[in-house]
Amino acid sequence: MSEARQYLSEKQLAALGRLRHRLLDRAPAQIGFWFLALLVGTGAGFAALGFRKAIDWLQSLLYGTEDVARLHSHAGTLPWYWIVLVPAAGGLIVGLILHRFTKEGRVRSVADVIESAALHDARVEGRAGIASFIASWITLSSGGSSGREGPVVHMAALISSWVSNRIGATGISARELMGCAVAAAVSASFNAPIAGAIFALELVLRHFAIHALAPITIAAVAGTVINRLEFGGLTEFSLGTDSALEFYIELPAFLILGLVGGIVAVVLMRSIFLVEDTGRSLWAWMKLPRWSQPAVAGLVLGVIALQFPHVIGVGYETTTAALTGQLVLSQAIIFAVVKTGATAITVGGRMGGGVFSPSLMLGALTGLAFGEIATSVFPEVSGSQTLYALAGMGAVAAAVLGAPISTTLIVFELTGDWQTGLAVMVSVSMSTALASRLVDRSFFLTQLERRGVHIAAGPQAYLLSLFQVKGVMRGMNDPGAADEEACLRMIEQELYVTTQATLETALPRFDRSGVAFLPVVRMERGAPVLQGALFHVDALKAYNRALAAAAEEEHG
Repeated sequence: MSEARQYLSEKQLAALGRLRHRLLDRAPAQIGFWFLALLVGTGAGFAALGFRKAIDWLQSLLYGTEDVARLHSHAGTLPWYWIVLVPAAGGLIVGLILHRFTKEGRVRSVADVIESAALHDARVEGRAGIASFIASWITLSSGGSSGREGPVVHMAALISSWVSNRIGATGISARELMGCAVAAAVSASFNAPIAGAIFALELVLRHFAIHALAPITIAAVAGTVINRLEFGGLTEFSLGTDSALEFYIELPAFLILGLVGGIVAVVLMRSIFLVEDTGRSLWAWMKLPRWSQPAVAGLVLGVIALQFPHVIGVGYETTTAALTGQLVLSQAIIFAVVKTGATAITVGGRMGGGVFSPSLMLGALTGLAFGEIATSVFPEVSGSQTLYALAGMGAVAAAVLGAPISTTLIVFELTGDWQTGLAVMVSVSMSTALASRLVDRSFFLTQLERRGVHIAAGPQAYLLSLFQVKGVMRGMNDPGAADEEACLRMIEQELYVTTQATLETALPRFDRSGVAFLPVVRMERGAPVLQGALFHVDALKAYNRALAAAAEEEHG
């Protein structure tokens, strides 16, 4: 009997192995994978909803209001010291959390998800990711001038990473599980199923492969259903009035608005990087503990909020006011300038949060200000200022994200206004085209470029960093090994690479030297010790296989 039980157990294990093989090797084409996408999407959707509710709860507790959608109006009734104290205390807690649980003391966000999808088999850091999630929750609840989409996207990636680790998913399967989780989280956060699906494809996976569409769409729908079960089918913003494009002659104005929106987006991004660089240099010069930086950023933010309480939190109240034309020109300009500074201080000061919601608010203010000027100069051929606010919202957000398609769809789904698509598309296309030439395509890709991660250049650039020399080299005892004496002569000429180097370093050396192979060494007490040789042809073969696999994933 025991032998029979053992035999059955082995058969069952073999069957499970074959099932897993079929499910994961051609995952996107398998209906079984679609059920897994549904489960991952449901989990990410509930996590996004829970994050939003948790922010509302803590924000209500800290600021003493039941209507967090009108937080900045309520803030004017609070004592001045409370407005300053809450973000400063929040920043202090954030700083301590990040100092304790992350290596660099920074919040993980969308850029890290993009990097993990491209370079790390769709896995994100667990410990640092959870700490970042908690830190962003505290930041957004205590008045940080940022958005919730960054933490939501990274939280979704944490869920997909956990699932991938449990089932052993790798390659295409793992990346598309991450895409499913991100699509569901974005859809649940913004009640935007179409945009959520396209966001995952355009921004995270960075391709529109047909095989990925079905599972990612299923996950996005699951996230949207979860949102609507809680909030109904309401849009995030209500325009209140019809905003129709009255005359085609007005389209050139939206082209100009797109260029203005692109410049504003670049100013926002560079402001964040300026604050980040200045803070790093200042803290190093003054030898201050890094955990104090978010606290100081929160303190400065609180001081700004005394005069401009609209910078507190996500800013949907001010965005709605801009979209419905409730602000005058001077208010729109001043609020836009202050919001740019507040967002730079929050994100660049390492408090955490996302940049999408601030870019929506900044874009709406920019569009409204532009519309006020345009309609006053050409009143006889102009539509409403709110139409410009809507187009400006899309223009700035698209340029910041570097995702014109999904941003256009998000704007439509956030407002429920599908009649003004022409104006929004024109502005979005111009802003994205301009901004992508002034930064590395987007805010997130520029963040990665500043860390030395070259995702913006495409697979032909970043795939080289995936291959370490020691995995491609031939050992000295391998068939076809390099001549040892020749290797030693080249080492004397300092013509070699280390075992820890990547093809990103090795291939340019081949181009410069013109040799057929490079010695591979291990450094011991500063002296190179020969380990083998990297042949040019082997490096090119490995690179070619990686390019072919990337092309198959994108076009398969």
